[in-house]
Amino acid sequence: MKKIGFMGCGVIATYGHLPGILETPGLELTSVYDPDPAQLARFREHYASARTFTDIDAFFQSGIDAVAVLSPAPFHLDNVCQAARYGKHILCEKPLAMRDAEIEQMIRVTDAAGVVLSAAFCYRFSPVALRIKELVANGAIGELRAMRLIYNWDLHGKFETDASGARILSPRRVGRMVEGGPMVDCGVHQIDLARWWTGSEFTRYTASGAWIDQDYQAPDHMWMHLDHANGVHTAVEMSFAYTHTARDPLAHFSYHLLGTDGLIRFDRDDWHFELRNSHGTEFMGGASEKNFTGMYHAWRDALESGTNGDLPSAHDGLLVTRIARSATERVIAARDPAAFPAAAVL
Repeated sequence: MKKIGFMGCGVIATYGHLPGILETPGLELTSVYDPDPAQLARFREHYASARTFTDIDAFFQSGIDAVAVLSPAPFHLDNVCQAARYGKHILCEKPLAMRDAEIEQMIRVTDAAGVVLSAAFCYRFSPVALRIKELVANGAIGELRAMRLIYNWDLHGKFETDASGARILSPRRVGRMVEGGPMVDCGVHQIDLARWWTGSEFTRYTASGAWIDQDYQAPDHMWMHLDHANGVHTAVEMSFAYTHTARDPLAHFSYHLLGTDGLIRFDRDDWHFELRNSHGTEFMGGASEKNFTGMYHAWRDALESGTNGDLPSAHDGLLVTRIARSATERVIAARDPAAFPAAAVL
């Protein structure tokens, strides 16, 4: 049994990571660290069995074997370096860090410490993503030529109500926009899937964005076009502003993969997953785009083997985060050259 510690215990910890680890035989959540006692108190309402710490050294000395870094992105570098110093293997939420140089430092530090750093790209483990990987590899739609991957949503709305009943800007949305916006926060999943499904690196990419809200440096709706070395073209569309002020919000999440002999189409919101080729049409079972349990099963295996195995590596995380962040910065620079004067024109 591997004893696991959480570093950070906000919404993502209780929403995805806690159920994922509880459903994984061989892993046990024993310790939780957060510098905010109020956060720890809220986490204990969901799971009272783990010991909680505001002291980082006491947390690492609590007998844990590995840590999941679930803090906001600006704290990831420090958390990963602390875990490496204590010799703990690490699963780190996306984006891995705020800058390429920080991720490169993470890789150097963890390599030097002899610990494995894995990127928490839970989309890879969805039954839909795994089935698409299999279908593409088996030539079910001939040779893959083009993909369109879309995730447009409201990020739970622009506003929320605080404890006093006042209407305020959603701290979750503000935080993710400050960290880089939709392509950096969620788009890394789609970029990772495109690279993973094709087994081919990107050779060129372009991007554009729209500012539905004018409050942030990053655009809250963004598009990317990416060319792969094997000739596949991928289009990614991401939004945090899709019905973000509507009374009745709507989301659109879909995958379209076009090949020389057919189409793979997935629409999460209609739970529709189909393959159409020259042999006919096959309707398959839909699933969530995420699978935290599958990811934790893979992490358990990685902890046993000492290698990433099926988990995305820190290098995978670096590549896709670099693309998402540099594309976002170049879109910002096209609108305001003073923001990123060194950003090249796409």
